[in-house]
Parts: sequence; structure tokens; C-alpha cells
Amino acid sequence: MAGSPRLAVWKFSSCDGCQLTLLDCEDELLALAGRVEIAYFLEASSRELPPPYDLSLVEGSIATAADLERVRRVREQSRYLVTIGACATAGGVQALRNLATLPEYQAVVYARPEYVDSLDQSTPIAAHVPVDLELRGCPIDKRQLLEVITAYLADRRPDIPTHSVCFECKLRGTTCVTVAHGTPCLGPVTQAGCGAICPAYGRGCYGCFGPLGGPNGRGRPNTRALLPLLRRDGVTEADAARLYRTFNAEAPDFAEAARQATEEAG
Repeated sequence: MAGSPRLAVWKFSSCDGCQLTLLDCEDELLALAGRVEIAYFLEASSRELPPPYDLSLVEGSIATAADLERVRRVREQSRYLVTIGACATAGGVQALRNLATLPEYQAVVYARPEYVDSLDQSTPIAAHVPVDLELRGCPIDKRQLLEVITAYLADRRPDIPTHSVCFECKLRGTTCVTVAHGTPCLGPVTQAGCGAICPAYGRGCYGCFGPLGGPNGRGRPNTRALLPLLRRDGVTEADAARLYRTFNAEAPDFAEAARQATEEAG
């Protein structure tokens, strides 16, 4: 489709779940394919077109020297670069290895560690190149992804919420699981985007979308104030630290809360 905006989708260290979210758009994806030229998306096609690209969606964290070299090249070739998912925005589950040194893991896990070619840490894309927008989630939300793509096609800023999961619970009429049942929940400090799925089924929020940007998108989440509530609901300091680290280990506010909980645990 000569003259159409060119879309590229890139994978780094990740599980592919966020790319699959794009494929799961199904009917919407067909409409999208009529508006853009999909120049690079190996999850869906072996077709590879040369740069430049109007919009690059990047999944995954930077875990190897090859990743680092490649993401810099992608940035140079892309007008807009949007990171998608917890791996790309906060290091992902694999960033849990940052809590120890690489030689420690190599000695325990690998019989021939000399073949392991990895950086010391798993880090988000924004730690290495400028990013135009970070789309949170593990995995990302289909509606938010479509909003981002269509917004850039229309040359406007995407409308992505920066309020908490609690706000989404109110919107869908879900009774607060913490107030009603004493269920531990990270909803008050987690950014919205999932539609508050877990609380709707009686489970506390696990923080998949990472820390929110504070009330109405300003400031920072008060993770310190949430720790006493988690303790009240039966969560030990050690478990609170694990809860904060699970999906977004390198997200600064969650990492700070995890460190605080660890210190209090002694």
C-alpha cells in the first residue's frame, strides 16, 4: 500500500504475549491492515520491508548486547517508538534476576555458563533510547493498543488513562474486595487499563499495569501508605515485596516499595 503509514512490530526479550494481543484484535486488525502498511511483524508474517517506519511497537526488555545494538537501530529507523507491555516498560518478570548477579544464576542454572551471552541486567527500553509512549500491562490491553495505533495514524496524542484500578472498579460497579472482604489488593497504586478484571472476580489486583502516575496522573503512587493495609490483610513484608516485584520489577515506585517491605522484614 504505497503511501500508507508504515507499521513495524519488534520483539526483544519477552514471551510474545503483547504481540499476540495485536493478533487477537481480529476484526479490528483487518480494518487496521487496510489503513497501514505492515512493514515488519514476524509474529504474523515473514515479510520484511526496509526502513523507515512511521510507528514501531516494541515488545520485550533489553537483556543481551545484541538487543541493545538492535533497539538503537530501531529507534533511528522509526518516527515514533511505543513500548508495549511490562517487559518493555519495566524490565518484565525476567528483571527479577536483577536482584542477584549474573554469575550467581549461571553457576546454579547452567551446566555450561560460558555459552550464556547476556547483559548483567534486564532493563526497559526507555533506559537505552528515547520512547514516545509506554503502554503498560502484562499483557497489554487490546482497547488501549488500538487507541495508540489509531491515534498515531491520526497524528494526535493517545488517550490512555493514568488513574488507578480503583477508578475502574467504580466504573463497572465492582464492590471493593479490600473493604468488603479484606482481600489484599494493589489496585490503589496500580495504573488502570485492564478493566479491573481481577477484582471483578473477587481477587485482588496484582499490579500488572505497574504504578500509576499519582492522582489524576500527577505525582507518584503512595505505595508506602498501602503497606500497612497489606499487612492488615495478612500479607507479610516478604510477600509484599514479591507482590510488587512480580510483573514490574524495574518500575521505580514498585521497586522502592519492595525495598521498603524487604527492609521492614529484616
